[in-house]
Amino acid sequence: MALLDWSDALVLGNEPMDDTHREFVALLNALGEGPEESALERLDAFIAHTEAHFEQENQWMREGNFPMLHCHSQEHDGVLMVMREVRKYYLEGKPQLVQVLANEMGVWFTQHAATMDAMLASYLANPSQGAPACQPEGEACATVHS
Repeated sequence: MALLDWSDALVLGNEPMDDTHREFVALLNALGEGPEESALERLDAFIAHTEAHFEQENQWMREGNFPMLHCHSQEHDGVLMVMREVRKYYLEGKPQLVQVLANEMGVWFTQHAATMDAMLASYLANPSQGAPACQPEGEACATVHS
């Protein structure tokens, strides 16, 4: 059974982003479904894809002067840090953490795509409309117009 099924709810209307997200979901499902003997290979493929995926989004945000760049990229950095920690723990003899990561990434990705990536896709489609900007922790977001 898939950890996360691709659905219209995940489609953001930005074809390159949607294609990358479809691949992310496929690799996530492979990570959670395969045999333990190939877990490290699947984890490495998932991490490599995610590094490229996040760097592409970060590049779009930099090039488009996306107001929420630092918030979005910091979340990317945190997710990659967790993935790399799980890899380290796997090598230390804790393979069960790969499945925990896979389960949690499905939950995280659904929320991330519906919020941060949806805002990015909307902004890239029409940068003149502005986008919510990150405020210091604890403060509400405000709309910033270019």
